[in-house]
Amino acid sequence: QVRLLETGGGLVQAGGSLRLSCTASGRTTSNNIMAWFRQSPGKESELVAGFTWSRGMTHYGASVKARFTIAADNRKDAVYLQMNSLKPEDTATYYCTASGPTGEFDYWGQGTQVTVSS
Repeated sequence: QVRLLETGGGLVQAGGSLRLSCTASGRTTSNNIMAWFRQSPGKESELVAGFTWSRGMTHYGASVKARFTIAADNRKDAVYLQMNSLKPEDTATYYCTASGPTGEFDYWGQGTQVTVSS
């Protein structure tokens, strides 16, 4: 069983930066992908960024490319989301997720709120 703990959300002005952290306890090699999704009221859940442990590959949603960076620390079983040049439309609850043996995102954190004021 994988448990995910997100930290780092908060309130920031447009143009500012925030760094989210997600620590995975109980992660094994079957939990090969970790990612960040976000959801705001009235909108569908959106993939923000993903990291594949086995290949060290990253993937970004189109709306955050060149502004957000995902990184991982294997020693800490953690992934980080550095968010720069934040915009009001980035306001959402951000969720960390990890894949299970089938590649589906089976594990989710409780979410952390990011609010960007204009």
